[in-house]
Amino acid sequence: MTYENASAFAQTSGLLYFVTIFMAVAVYAFWPRNRARFDAAAHLPLNED
Repeated sequence: MTYENASAFAQTSGLLYFVTIFMAVAVYAFWPRNRARFDAAAHLPLNED
C-alpha cells in the first residue's frame, strides 16, 4: 500500500465518518419527540426565578 492509497482511504473513511455523525446529530435535533425538551431549553434564559 502506497502513501497515496493510504491517504485516499483515510480521507474517504474520515469523510464518511463525519457525514454519518452529522446526520445522526441532525436527526436527533429535529426528531419530533425532542421538540418539547429543546423548546424548554431555548426559553431557559428568559425565565425569571
